[in-house]
Amino acid sequence: MVPTRTLRFTSAISMIQGLKQLFADGLRPRGILFAALDPSGDVNLVIPERLRDVSQIKVGNKLSLESPLEGRVYFLDAVHPIGGDAAVINGDRRLGSLASMVDVVALVAWFVKEAGDQSVFFGCTPHQPGSWWVRGEEAIALHQRGYVEIVPAEQGLLARRTMDNGLYFLPSELAIAGKVDSWQKVYESPLGNVLMLERRLLFDQLVLSCQEGLVEVDVYDLPNVNESGRFTLQGGGHAVVGRISGGAFAVARGKPMDWGFEALGPATLVGSEGCSFTELRNLLVSHEASDRTGPFVKV
Repeated sequence: MVPTRTLRFTSAISMIQGLKQLFADGLRPRGILFAALDPSGDVNLVIPERLRDVSQIKVGNKLSLESPLEGRVYFLDAVHPIGGDAAVINGDRRLGSLASMVDVVALVAWFVKEAGDQSVFFGCTPHQPGSWWVRGEEAIALHQRGYVEIVPAEQGLLARRTMDNGLYFLPSELAIAGKVDSWQKVYESPLGNVLMLERRLLFDQLVLSCQEGLVEVDVYDLPNVNESGRFTLQGGGHAVVGRISGGAFAVARGKPMDWGFEALGPATLVGSEGCSFTELRNLLVSHEASDRTGPFVKV
């Protein structure tokens, strides 16, 4: 566990000043472990105590951390600048009730672009999923249309739809223009409703966590999608949140509902260097066969 500290910003001005100083000190997007707003709109950022530890942190590592933040806060999951000063945000649905959300998204998107990155991902926390398209002071709640957990791809955006078994695609030109009513269904899961999408693509692969198991798809040729693997799991409740490049999968457990996962816990890294989707299946099946319902043991 990397020692952390929490920074609190009470205004957009203090946040931009703080981010500029942190950037000068060496902080980069991967070093922001958790980001959350409280009901007053103040921003809490959890970062490593020692900025030199940033180089040790990967997306999969972030997803296995437990948040040190206490009390009533609304977490961000990811911020994706998509071009044309527009960005997409995933996080706690209650963020939409805060007037400061659009300013925070703009500042985080600026920080991501300043670092030369494409996205920033934060730690895994339980909440009702929300997603927004944001540009300037305009924010469109995509979850009100049913679309959540947006994942950028080279050709556009991918999303799941609540209470639905599909994977949906929105081409880049439409996404940047804010034409967010033109999603097309590009894949149907044979394992029931899609309850969670892996947070990012890795080598054009994406894992869909479904009611009855897991599916991996290849999205290299969007809008064409090819299924590369699937398996069922008794008991359910497994959610692949992400993975480390060339390494383990970040797998969380929660209570599967028709709309997603309730009471989702921090992820555990499952597998080792070079772990494939097939190997993940063997590890999870072995875990189920041992009748364990608690956290996984890191392999």
